[in-house]
Amino acid sequence: MFKFIKQYAEKIEGISVYPIIAQFIFMTFFVLMLIYVFNMKKSTIDELENLPLD
Repeated sequence: MFKFIKQYAEKIEGISVYPIIAQFIFMTFFVLMLIYVFNMKKSTIDELENLPLD
């Protein structure tokens, strides 16, 4: 997927490596957070869910 994005990003005139690195960091962080949330225990989710009401 990153190869697909990089291929089209290189065709844009004036683009440097920094936006590509920033997008890669963002995507990595987002995927890691999704993995973390889906692997949370049900008890932890219930605890965090009730925090604003306590």
